[in-house]
Amino acid sequence: MASGSYEGILLGIGNPLLDISAVVDEAFLAKYDVKPGNAILAEDKHLPMYDELASKGNVEYIAGGATQNSIRVAQWMLQIPGATSYIGCIGKDKFGEEMKKNAQAAGINAHYHEDENALTGTCAVCVVGGERSLIANLSAANCYKSEHLKKPENWALVKKAKYIYIAGFFLTVSPDSIQLVAEHAAATNKVFLMNLSAPFICEFFRDAQEKALPYVDYIFGNETEARTFAKVRGWEGHTRGLL
Repeated sequence: MASGSYEGILLGIGNPLLDISAVVDEAFLAKYDVKPGNAILAEDKHLPMYDELASKGNVEYIAGGATQNSIRVAQWMLQIPGATSYIGCIGKDKFGEEMKKNAQAAGINAHYHEDENALTGTCAVCVVGGERSLIANLSAANCYKSEHLKKPENWALVKKAKYIYIAGFFLTVSPDSIQLVAEHAAATNKVFLMNLSAPFICEFFRDAQEKALPYVDYIFGNETEARTFAKVRGWEGHTRGLL
């Protein structure tokens, strides 16, 4: 297949988080009341952490978030610039600029909605020895609206894609966007893929998940997520086909 025919073949829509990664010491973790190996959502006490990490000489930036990470890896595997596209919401700030620069360098055609009233979502990656602690501040990632998706320049990415992937985390942000894309995929015989993403998605966002599932060609999930998915539907003892 010619490289031109790969353009925009895979589209991801999700919650973009700029990973800010640096090696720190235990005193840094103690300062922000973070335990080694933790994976938590940021509270107010954690917010100064991001600028402090960014000021470190060994800091690394990665355009992250569950869906964007998957798209980035797919882009690396394909090695064809522009083969993948991505849509999500960031802020109009320095971390948003870093996100755009990082995604472009990775070869992703990213169409971010830039929210003027929220900061770019970030994930502090604090590395101490062999452990890393993750502190996520979703912020602007939570602000995506389907109005951005409906704009001609963004919907063009949906129309061009042959494969569309959305992590379950996006069900908490814009289920109407997921429904628009899912219905388009079904109507045009495209491959629509989703991820269970986390047990709490299966438990507390079941209604939104149920609406999307009839359109899903492939669903991904680990054993814990699959068991929770089955449990909330009363399928306990019948999970073998899911695992």
